Amino acid sequence: MATGYVLYNPLAGNGAHISEIKLLELVLPDPLELRDMTRITNYGAFLSGMTDEDYLILAGGDGTLNRFVNDTAGLQIRQEILYYPIGSGNDFARDFGKRQGCNPFPIGDALRDLPRVMVNGKTFRFLNGVGYGIDGYCCAVGDELRKIPGKTVNYSSIAIRGLLLHYKPTQARVTVDGVAHTYEKVWLAPTMHGRCYGGGMMPAPEQNRDGTLSVMVFHGSGKLRTLMIFPSIFKGTHVKYKKYVQILKGREITVEYDRPTPLQIDGETVTGVTSYTACAARAAVHM
Repeated sequence: MATGYVLYNPLAGNGAHISEIKLLELVLPDPLELRDMTRITNYGAFLSGMTDEDYLILAGGDGTLNRFVNDTAGLQIRQEILYYPIGSGNDFARDFGKRQGCNPFPIGDALRDLPRVMVNGKTFRFLNGVGYGIDGYCCAVGDELRKIPGKTVNYSSIAIRGLLLHYKPTQARVTVDGVAHTYEKVWLAPTMHGRCYGGGMMPAPEQNRDGTLSVMVFHGSGKLRTLMIFPSIFKGTHVKYKKYVQILKGREITVEYDRPTPLQIDGETVTGVTSYTACAARAAVHM
């Protein structure tokens, strides 16, 4: 009989609660083994203890998926991989038309040939997107608020306060497949592999995991106009503001800011970043 190995991250945003994971026993016919993925130090050894009939269930959100794909980089996983979206954002699931708490669905093919991003001398694989600007700032502030017991993190309010009071736009140089562009007053410059990030935002609504990447540059606007346009990113209609929004598509994208700014990779924060380079899977060898 096959066994389903449920991997969860107890440190994830709102937590992958055991009570939610226990619901899997009602919809899956096989016995389940629950494993805290933060305690797996050697995935090669862990996977070798599984049979070909066994399967993995990743339970959590986008950060949980990001941790898994980076911790297993270079490994050939022969078992089927399913995803049970119970995170706070679930943007990867949203891209596939799935909702939070839906039955586990197969994602093995979607985890192959992932793009990579090089930042601060390190290379990471990513599933959804790399956020740079006010989005990275929001993640950094949210991380600090999470350290306060009982504190609720509301990213919308963080973004509004950041836009009005704390976050300052930057100058940026964006290079796409060798062609450079310069921008003033840049608020956002994320590079996307999928359509969604940040809990439903669609910075590049036409992006479709097709082996290329899209960078969206939100620039040139003052605080009030930025605050007016910003909510439209959740519907993807911000693209109509062509004076302030430009989307460039390519296989290798470098974004350079004139001062250090927080960056997020599938919701995981990196601070003190002045530039990043993202490459589609087949272009990543050049990094």
